[in-house]
Amino acid sequence: MTRLAVAGGAPVRIDDDAVERLLRVSPADVPTADAMTFSRNVFLPLTTACRYTCTYCTFYDVPGEASLMSPAEVRETCRRGADAGCTEALFTLGDDPDDRYVDVRRGLADLGHDSIYGYLRRACEIALDEGLLPHVNPGDMSRETIARLKPVSASMGAMLETTADVDAHAGGRRKEPAERLATIRAAGEASVPFTTGLLVGIGETPRDRAESLLAIAALHADHDHVQEVIVQNVTPNERSDFTRPDVETVRRTVAMARAALPPEVSVQVPPNLSPTRSLVDCGVDDLGGVSPVTVDHVNPGYAWPATEELVAVADTAGVPLYERLPAYDRYLPARHRRPGVDPAPDGEWVGERARGLVSAAGVHGARLRAVARRDAPLDPGVDAARAGD
Repeated sequence: MTRLAVAGGAPVRIDDDAVERLLRVSPADVPTADAMTFSRNVFLPLTTACRYTCTYCTFYDVPGEASLMSPAEVRETCRRGADAGCTEALFTLGDDPDDRYVDVRRGLADLGHDSIYGYLRRACEIALDEGLLPHVNPGDMSRETIARLKPVSASMGAMLETTADVDAHAGGRRKEPAERLATIRAAGEASVPFTTGLLVGIGETPRDRAESLLAIAALHADHDHVQEVIVQNVTPNERSDFTRPDVETVRRTVAMARAALPPEVSVQVPPNLSPTRSLVDCGVDDLGGVSPVTVDHVNPGYAWPATEELVAVADTAGVPLYERLPAYDRYLPARHRRPGVDPAPDGEWVGERARGLVSAAGVHGARLRAVARRDAPLDPGVDAARAGD
């Protein structure tokens, strides 16, 4: 039995025999999906300040160079997204900036906030005002932070990446897997639909990947809150000398994810980063969030695919493609779930204001409900509005 530390709580126990079984899984051992889904979003890098300095990451900026979006920029981006038919406001930011980011902390104070999380809550309110459902991805989160953000969020996320101690996380401000596992557990305790995932190719071994997937599965078994697991390969960039994993490595990892996770948890691959068409027989059923109006600010060198390209991926698999909301079907209120969807355990999973938006009269509520019903058209025309900013 392997015990993985969880900050402030009991360890996650991983059965060693389960690890060995998972290491033997191949794409031939897992079922293929009967449909593919994706989310249409706007990507909002609320701040590029981050306490960590992971060697593969191009998202964070050093002190003196980090940005902080203004409320006006948040509103304008959300408005453009809503006009283009988006349903999700994806808020990504570096983990709680430390005292080195003097300019960012002054900027927050000028806006009337004592922390990035207070401002994130306000930014979520702006997104809701403009007709988008917030999905927040601020890295490590305490129980208090999750409680603060849940009323204005549809869902949350944080990449586990790996449970291994890898050099890619090294340094005086190293990222600790125990903190990530604590965040995933805390989200479950708070009944928050949650997205997490693996980053493949940062120095971890196949056994590390198996243990990471089984840790996610164990936390989901306790709380039924993990809605999707992303399998993302590392990509070359100016800060990293990591090489992109070969296709067979990614195929086996995706298959391992499908085998390790229960059927209600989706397996996602990012279509702008992955050899997606080579993975459709490995258990993939989600193509992530793509945007017609903003770039991938974490991987700016890799353009989002157009809707037509996503349709082509689904055609390769021989399955239909549907748009989805940031909170998966089983976490939606009963009146907005499609017939035949098995609901998550009783509870208010989606935040109060996000639930209200889905139920609201007007064009935004109607659009969200159509996506929830899978009645929304896949309109490639909205991709013509992409601004490339």
